Amino acid sequence: MTGATRRIRSAALRSARALGRRLVRQRRGNGTDPNVVFPLRPALPLPPGVSEPELFDFLKSVLVADAPVEEMSNYCAGDFRRFVYTYGLVANAKGRGLELGANPYFTTMLLREFTALDLTLANYFGPDVRDPIVQEVSYRDFRTGEPRSVTVESRHFNIEEDPFPFPDGTFDVVLFCEIIEHLLMDPVAVLRQIKRVLRPGGVLVLTTPNVSRLENVAKMIAGVNPNDQYSGYGPYGRHNREYNKHDLFLLLRYLGFEIGSMFTADVSPNHCNEYVGVGQLERLLRFRAPDLGQYIFVRASSEHPAGQKRPAFLYRSRPPEDLE
Repeated sequence: MTGATRRIRSAALRSARALGRRLVRQRRGNGTDPNVVFPLRPALPLPPGVSEPELFDFLKSVLVADAPVEEMSNYCAGDFRRFVYTYGLVANAKGRGLELGANPYFTTMLLREFTALDLTLANYFGPDVRDPIVQEVSYRDFRTGEPRSVTVESRHFNIEEDPFPFPDGTFDVVLFCEIIEHLLMDPVAVLRQIKRVLRPGGVLVLTTPNVSRLENVAKMIAGVNPNDQYSGYGPYGRHNREYNKHDLFLLLRYLGFEIGSMFTADVSPNHCNEYVGVGQLERLLRFRAPDLGQYIFVRASSEHPAGQKRPAFLYRSRPPEDLE
């Protein structure tokens, strides 16, 4: 090892140790709940006459045949609030609905039980899976508690590579939840397909992690990388690009959608204080208080023709004539 290499390595170790000491000091003195300082947990839009524990027990009973029971249980517990916020965006919706990425069917079962939507489901499990997919879902009847099961059928296609297998204007509602952050190539092309299969005035429900969430702000200040890890499920198993509210506003407006509702919310415990105390961030971030939740929830309607190119803020290394 050369002297220069030793000096570089020593400097890197000192920097890492200093970061560790700083994080320890911050953890010791930061007991304030981030949800007290910022509006991170809006009230859950529960179905009429249904309590939160009742709804949670119902969703936790949902199991997909051959799926690991513990993994399903942990997923439901961790994302329960996200499912309910999503339900709230379509609680009064009627007509035909398309749920993209429906598996493992927590949102599906919530919408089947508590909305009037006639749902069509879609999933993508890899190039060797045949269309359609048929799966058995078990659950406990919400009213009686009796065990039930239902066979669900979903269309199988890759939304980034395949045209959606539905005629124009088929659906009144399309749910595009926790998908856009996984896309690898061209989110505008996917949203054009969604717009095509929506009727004029039809509703898009989009949910996605918020790249500008409070925890990410704290990580960046503390020198911790907020990017997603590589996944054992391959490139679609990780978040390839996360968005904030401003991104989604620009993107959806470009594609002819009018945003009726957009908010952020935490759905799981907030770990901001493990990086930077929320009290240290309050003055700096007060003007952004509505933008700091872990997830973004959007309800938008298809009202105008879409732009014919791609918005330049989201793309690069393309011919100039392809961007605007």
